[in-house]
Amino acid sequence: MRSPEADAGPGGSEALPPTIAPQLRALRRRASLTLEAAARSAGLSPAHLSRLETGQRQPSLPMLLGLARVYGTTVSELLGETVADRDAVLRGAELEPTRAGGWTYWKAGAPGRGMQALRVHVPHGSQGDIVRVHPGEEWLYVLRGHLDLRLGDAAHRLGPGDSAHFDSLTPHRLAAGGEDGVDLLFVHTLLQSPTTALCLGPTPGDTHE
Repeated sequence: MRSPEADAGPGGSEALPPTIAPQLRALRRRASLTLEAAARSAGLSPAHLSRLETGQRQPSLPMLLGLARVYGTTVSELLGETVADRDAVLRGAELEPTRAGGWTYWKAGAPGRGMQALRVHVPHGSQGDIVRVHPGEEWLYVLRGHLDLRLGDAAHRLGPGDSAHFDSLTPHRLAAGGEDGVDLLFVHTLLQSPTTALCLGPTPGDTHE
């Protein structure tokens, strides 16, 4: 398999905006990632990412897509493009569900923000053995059913109307407490994490820490 670095020459295949280099650096710092950590997550060498951030090399599209995923943002933002008239209101009837790792979720907030809001259905028996640890904060609210939440060494059973707000560096596990699963409102600080998977769990082909 070709590495992303092999897809870009010294000047890149197309001329990109001159703001791309400082924008890459700014978004990495906003995500609280070191050069080494960001490069490793994007499949690049630290030296190559450093050259991208100083304008000595221009990124290919695969690189931009990889870095956007690592920084929890879009290729448009990496290119320094502003989003005009970003919708503040999302209509539930217009949202399509997405499935990852056995869970089903719907967007409940606009993309490209410092927080990501989701409505999530967790089926019984799905991902309950996965322990998650990552930078950022999480807030969740139980809409229906019961949630078994483990934070460090403490175990909690949450019912409808219960909520939790915790530092995501605390090892945590989420599982449905009943056969019918559990429905949650879920908010996390997407841009502070080196992965957009977070508590959605692994998708096919992904690995989870």
